[in-house]
Amino acid sequence: MKNQWMRKWEQIRKTVKEHALRREPGIDGILVTVGLCIIALLLCVVMKDSLTAFIQTIVTAMQTKAADILTGV
Repeated sequence: MKNQWMRKWEQIRKTVKEHALRREPGIDGILVTVGLCIIALLLCVVMKDSLTAFIQTIVTAMQTKAADILTGV
C-alpha cells in the first residue's frame, strides 16, 4: 500500500514539475515586443524636442535631395 502511494506521489510530482518547467511558445516574442514598444514610447516622451529636431533635419535633407534630383543637378 505504501509503495502504491509513493508511485502515485512520484507521478504527481513529475507532472507538476513538467508543467512548471514548460515554456509556452511565443510568449518570449510577445514580451520582447511589448518591452521594445514601452522603450520606444519612453524615448519619444523624454526626447520629444530632440526627436523633432532630428526628424526635421532628415526631412529637410530629403527635400533638398529630391529638389536636386528633379532639377537635374
